[in-house]
Amino acid sequence: MTDTPTRRTPVAESQRQHPDDAFTFDEVRLAARNHAMPLEALRYPLTPAGLHYLLIHYDIPDLDAAAWRLEIDGAVERRLTLSLEDLKRRPAVTAPVTLECAGNGRALYVPHPVSQPWITEGIGTAAWTGAPLAPILDEAGIAPAAIEVLFTGADLGVEGGEVQHYARALPRVEALLPGVLLAYAMNGEPIPPQHGFPVRLLVPGWYGMTHVKWLRRITALAQPYTGYQNAHVYRMRTREDDPGTPVTRMVPRSLMEPPGIPDFATRDRVVAPGDCELRGRAWSGWGPITRVEVSTDGGQHWHPAALGDALADYAWRPWTYLWHAEPGSHDLCSRATDATGRAQSMLAPWNLGGYMNNSVQHLVVVVAAEQTASA
Repeated sequence: MTDTPTRRTPVAESQRQHPDDAFTFDEVRLAARNHAMPLEALRYPLTPAGLHYLLIHYDIPDLDAAAWRLEIDGAVERRLTLSLEDLKRRPAVTAPVTLECAGNGRALYVPHPVSQPWITEGIGTAAWTGAPLAPILDEAGIAPAAIEVLFTGADLGVEGGEVQHYARALPRVEALLPGVLLAYAMNGEPIPPQHGFPVRLLVPGWYGMTHVKWLRRITALAQPYTGYQNAHVYRMRTREDDPGTPVTRMVPRSLMEPPGIPDFATRDRVVAPGDCELRGRAWSGWGPITRVEVSTDGGQHWHPAALGDALADYAWRPWTYLWHAEPGSHDLCSRATDATGRAQSMLAPWNLGGYMNNSVQHLVVVVAAEQTASA
């Protein structure tokens, strides 16, 4: 294993360059069970449900929509029990929201943390429909003493040696924001089983682990939640004995839709010479994207991209850049900056869980001497 944590070089060469940092059978099985969004799907403003990235911690629960109930309890004046029909009778909101896995880019670290081996494609944007959470907590009479809100899913498994339902807590102020939804539809259809049917939590701007699927209980807490998913994972740390800081909102990131055509095994790209429109999308959980820059020489020189309009505040923003492709090998990159001034890193620092790796994407392409590939 490599002694010094670092980052893999361009994706097309990553595995070939680091045979001493091989992926285990368990990681391959995780990669087969979960799935990434193919980067060519960046062409869609809304990701089709079957192409949206997917991470399932345990098993997909077998839930009956008619029998499903959501319990609201804890530090509240009155407990509530809601059916799916109860939620659907409430005023509905539809919001296009970009979701990214907190571990997106994990496989690019050296040594890579052992878990779901995302490269760059743990991403997707869908139009989610549901009932805002804040009015429901107001109806339950959330107590002034409540400082966090715990969301528990129906999925059951073992992690860190503990048998547990997947559960995550949010600070009260975050849970009461108007964009937080109890979502029951994805792109105008009932949420598919793998994405949290019949109801999941939606917290715009936060990494994917926050959006608890197969939701069954909401509990107002007067004390900080110390369960596994908050206290032991999804924390930025570099040592096992470091308590770390929690992973929260998505940091700025830009991805490019791969131009040209791919080699089957390596995914190396072949592009025809001449004018080539490079396209991609950028997002941040901290504020709107205000700038995207493109490099065609591995980050030595940067050029401004043209920005399109995002579908909503927490949906990715499209960008384009016209590149005159000349014969040879080129390392294409893009980087994003948001309205708060947060900017994408050329090299994100290594961490124990492999989280929040927003290192600049590298797409190595070969421009053919003749027009043998479609740009």
